[in-house]
Amino acid sequence: MEKRALIAMSGGVDSSVSAALMREKGYDCIGVMMKLFQNETVDIPKGHTCCSLDDAEDARRVAFRLEMPFYVFNFTDDFAGQVIDRFVAAYETGATPNPCIDCNRYMKFERLYQRARELECDTIVTGHYARVEYEEEKQRWLLKKSLNTAKDQSYVLYFLSQEQLSHTQFPLGEYESKEEVRTIAERYGFVNARKHDSQDICFVVNGDYGDFLEHYTGKSYPHGSFVDTQGHVLGEHKGIIRYTIGQRKGLGLALPAPLYVCRKNMKENTVILSPESGLYSRELIAGDFNWIAYEQPTEPVRVTAKTRYHAKEAPAQAEVLQTGQVRIVFDEPQRAVTVGQAVVLYDGELVVGGGTITGTEVQGRDAV
Repeated sequence: MEKRALIAMSGGVDSSVSAALMREKGYDCIGVMMKLFQNETVDIPKGHTCCSLDDAEDARRVAFRLEMPFYVFNFTDDFAGQVIDRFVAAYETGATPNPCIDCNRYMKFERLYQRARELECDTIVTGHYARVEYEEEKQRWLLKKSLNTAKDQSYVLYFLSQEQLSHTQFPLGEYESKEEVRTIAERYGFVNARKHDSQDICFVVNGDYGDFLEHYTGKSYPHGSFVDTQGHVLGEHKGIIRYTIGQRKGLGLALPAPLYVCRKNMKENTVILSPESGLYSRELIAGDFNWIAYEQPTEPVRVTAKTRYHAKEAPAQAEVLQTGQVRIVFDEPQRAVTVGQAVVLYDGELVVGGGTITGTEVQGRDAV
């Protein structure tokens, strides 16, 4: 019986080429796009985002060219609850969220994964740059970095379970350059072969999170004080949700020397500033941890770790605490480790696992 694959399509070149490669493998493919929000709900002009009518039309044209059916699923309610509401809650409690991870976790690999099973698909396919392999010796599914290290997206996939990995394929992970992918698209005559990659968060215009939060919630976040680490008032901030750890630009202060956001005190509505030296920490605590390369270890393990998508991996030791949380101690202090972001552990090309940063001290006290 011919195997069936559900292709998550965005209208971009990566998911389109992924569909073509699965067709070449002999899969019966179904192309789908998720409609995630109404533009007016998040105050975005029509046609402005990655889920626009133009994107849907590009995806539909690719599906037609590959002779495969194409559907648009309305997941707006799920997206509001699982992604946007989490995004809002994180900022309102002083954290800095990564909604792209939540979208992958709760939409592509949960909601869309369920739909794939309903459609009797053997596998779900996306245009992510990563690899999935099965290791007979360990009898485990492994998540590995893409061969294209510049585009590697394994960081945003750390949450995948063994069940999900066993029914997931990332065809682009085997390609060493984006140009190879575009060349395949041109060979197929895809209209999006040279289409620009999508950038930033799809539901936030121009990266202004503060304006989005005020529009979406209908709230006006009160102004408060910028203070230094000794508590001296340096000026007035425009709402604590507008600032994140490590931020220097956009503070609106005339200072004799550069200062950065190092903490936020949500109870007192103050943003604490310090010199750059005050941004560094050696330890963090992470929760909601998912182990991929092996079962939860009983002894400390040596790894490299990333605390942001574009951060460099840094040598560290990870240890599971009695609470189930994971303490990670870096060999060297890391800059601007931020509550709400993901920390992902690696062993060479293997993703060991990952979780959400809940604090930057041994005791797990939130640094907000």
